[in-house]
Amino acid sequence: MPAAFVVVPQWQGSVSARAMSHAEGAHAISGDLPAAATVTVDVPVEAGDALGTGVQRYSALRRIGDRMRDAMSGLGGIPIAIGGDCGIASTAVAAVSTGGPGSLAVLWLDAHPDLNTPDTSPSGAFTGMVLRAITGEGAAGLALSDAERIAPSRIVLGGVRAIDDGERDYIDAHGVATVDADRFGEADAVADLLAATGASRVYVHVDLDVLDPSAISGLSYPLPFGADPDQLVGLIRTVLARLPLAGASIAGFAPSSPAAAIDDLPTILRLIGALASGAR
Repeated sequence: MPAAFVVVPQWQGSVSARAMSHAEGAHAISGDLPAAATVTVDVPVEAGDALGTGVQRYSALRRIGDRMRDAMSGLGGIPIAIGGDCGIASTAVAAVSTGGPGSLAVLWLDAHPDLNTPDTSPSGAFTGMVLRAITGEGAAGLALSDAERIAPSRIVLGGVRAIDDGERDYIDAHGVATVDADRFGEADAVADLLAATGASRVYVHVDLDVLDPSAISGLSYPLPFGADPDQLVGLIRTVLARLPLAGASIAGFAPSSPAAAIDDLPTILRLIGALASGAR
């Protein structure tokens, strides 16, 4: 099936000073997507309340998740979700984890593992909890159900280089596979790790901060020693030549201005093209 794009200009999952720029980033990307294959989720303007969950802006995140599920229910293609912040990935994974034959692995390409819970998170930002929610742990209504969740044994982390203590404990306790950004050139080895999970399909998430800041300026959390764009594109294409794409997301674009967004878009569109290459 061809790719179908779901644009979700969500900013409420981030607590960065540039959080609202994530919405602007999503809109900037959407201008270069095929209109006939793209739907945009209406994101509320209000920040929302934690409601005692330990997740900042929880109420808004729940509303956006419901709207995103509705938008993804009749796409007619392999979904590629465009954020916004990384919190969009939980709903996207839920939509495909039960929607196709065989088991699903997740390749999480991000400077951060996003494996906190409300109890371990130093910030309360859902972006830092979203992968843990994908494993079925976290705040009610955001954590995936037993039917949707992905076991940690079917997760491969790529490019992580800022790990909180609670996240490190989880990675060590569950033996979550990790690959440093400087090994992205060994694309076949990463594909082998995913195949070794026993999965027959893969979901690929790209937070743009997996890239080195020298390659892209529109990052709310730039960290040095990130991936080279050419190697990241090659990695995605190699993985998707081995395992069929179930779905994907790309998030974390927070441009400082419209002019800066234009400068970064060619790199982002190459990554989207690599993800769409797996839609078959």
